[in-house]
Amino acid sequence: MRLSAEDHAKVTAAVTAAEAQTDGEIVTVVAASSDKYHDAALHWSVLAMLLVLTLLAVFPVIADAIHHALTGGWDQATSGATYYTIAVVLLAITFLLTRLLFAPVAVRMVLTPAATKTRRVRAKALQLFRTGAEKRTVAATGVLLYLSLAEHRAELIADAAIHGKVSEDVWGHAMAALIAGVKDGRPGDGLAAAVAEIGVVLAEHFPRSEGDTNELPDRLIEL
Repeated sequence: MRLSAEDHAKVTAAVTAAEAQTDGEIVTVVAASSDKYHDAALHWSVLAMLLVLTLLAVFPVIADAIHHALTGGWDQATSGATYYTIAVVLLAITFLLTRLLFAPVAVRMVLTPAATKTRRVRAKALQLFRTGAEKRTVAATGVLLYLSLAEHRAELIADAAIHGKVSEDVWGHAMAALIAGVKDGRPGDGLAAAVAEIGVVLAEHFPRSEGDTNELPDRLIEL
């Protein structure tokens, strides 16, 4: 899923229109993904190795069969050192094959637990908020709307002044509008609709005052 120049224009226009009614500042960010999840591949590789080790412990005949196949059946007894050697080789092969299986990002994304992806998206959104929106306005009225496409997740984080007046459940309509647009393959429309909903909330609690200036960029930031 990619955002076109038209999508960028829609979101930018939505931010400009929303901020015309409020002192609040809205920052929109879209990322292809929030993490590469290489650690998930490592975890699965270790689990695969443990499974192989368990099979060798429960069914030692496997090691015997491998040993006899390699020696042509001439060595009837399998020594302890041979067992360990076979185990190490099998573990190494298992690790390498599993890592190869997880080389494509799509595979890592599918086999990464949903809770892990939720935490990573949240952490990335917080990082972006702290570097690009938090306390960047005079009245601490910044809002970050973050969409992570690969994980199919979104986050909305508000600055201190907004968070003190608006509870998290109030943003439900904005997030629902965003998710509906993304599910229909219209991320630009979803983002624009969410921004409009955010603008309504901000205008209610932080109406535009005289002398208000645009303190944060209106354009959609795509990472």
